[in-house]
Amino acid sequence: MDASVRAQFPILDQEVNGHPLVYLDSAATSQKPRAVLDAVRHYYEWDNSNVHRGVHTLGSRATDAYEGAREKVAKFIGAARPEEIVFNRGTTVGLNLVAASYGNANVKEGDEIVITPIEHHSNLIPWQQLAKRTGATLKYIEPNPDGTIDVEAAGKVITDRTKIVAIAYVSNVMGVVHPVKEIGALAHKHGAIIVVDGAQSTPHMKIDVQDLDCDFYAFSGHKMCAPTGIGVLYGKKALLENMEPVEFGGEMIDDVGLYDSTWKELPWRFEGGTPIIAGAVGLGAAIDFLTELGMDNVAEHEHRLAMYAMRRIGEIEGLQVFGPQERKVGIVTFNLDEVHPHDVATVLDSYGVAIRAGHHCCQPLMRWLNVSSTARASFYLYNNEQDIDRLIDALIRTKEYFGDAT
Repeated sequence: MDASVRAQFPILDQEVNGHPLVYLDSAATSQKPRAVLDAVRHYYEWDNSNVHRGVHTLGSRATDAYEGAREKVAKFIGAARPEEIVFNRGTTVGLNLVAASYGNANVKEGDEIVITPIEHHSNLIPWQQLAKRTGATLKYIEPNPDGTIDVEAAGKVITDRTKIVAIAYVSNVMGVVHPVKEIGALAHKHGAIIVVDGAQSTPHMKIDVQDLDCDFYAFSGHKMCAPTGIGVLYGKKALLENMEPVEFGGEMIDDVGLYDSTWKELPWRFEGGTPIIAGAVGLGAAIDFLTELGMDNVAEHEHRLAMYAMRRIGEIEGLQVFGPQERKVGIVTFNLDEVHPHDVATVLDSYGVAIRAGHHCCQPLMRWLNVSSTARASFYLYNNEQDIDRLIDALIRTKEYFGDAT
């Protein structure tokens, strides 16, 4: 990606603590290009209205924009049809919907739910709660020492009693790309479904849910240049048609009587109330932006940055990197010897470098790594090698500062 791409993100043109901003926290949330900011502003200034209700011009334009965004999402991730795309607030909501609706109807005592210990809490707690509600057994695929998950390990856990396998396509801590297509095929062989957390994969690589043959796939717009508060759950039509809503009210109904009600067809039965219209408009604009850049180009750019970062970080003595050396996406998680990650992030911020520090909503993974927290630098399409050089320089200064302090 050249400088013209970076120039489309106005937030990056600022100083933080007297230094030009280096934003390396895109795994938490990405920055937004002008095309997305303009699309959301245009909606509120010209088209602001509720959808699917009014017959007036603004209502029609808002509905066209909202449903047009759904069509863009379907094409972007390779869904067979737009009605397989359910809008919501984000990955967390989508995964909870599957656990509460599909899970409650199809999982019973004695069944098994299979996940990994390196999942984000959003793809762990819903399955914990489903197991508690139903009496099912929660089982874990054991990671390899470098944090990767392989099909052989999955095969030791998935059985004919397994009903659901849930796994992230990409780890939000270690940047590991998991073989979800192969694990999904194994799940299907045993009569189970596979649910994929796509929060960290959708922004960074080309996605084709039909090729993956996943049954459900959830992701968030805010990690892929769209506004916060908009997310997507993809589900195979045959599965969604047999699921009950978990939120009830306006917009999702077909007919309401005093003692019973019926629901709209897909996908609107799962979108009760006024939807996140401006967020969907922004997501559509973000998809246009990413499509123009080309997701293969985005993936190649990130891979190059990640490998450059791994090489430069390797020059710093006393810095431990978690996960495999080969990185496909732009996430590098590390700790500096005898310096708490929060202290590392604080000192880096004083040099204008923004990273994440903490358990990253992955406390079981932190325990598996035998640490309480880590520092994480995550790159996106607007970053470059100079940003990584700034990170390395700030890390060296951090090490010197705490070395002098001790």
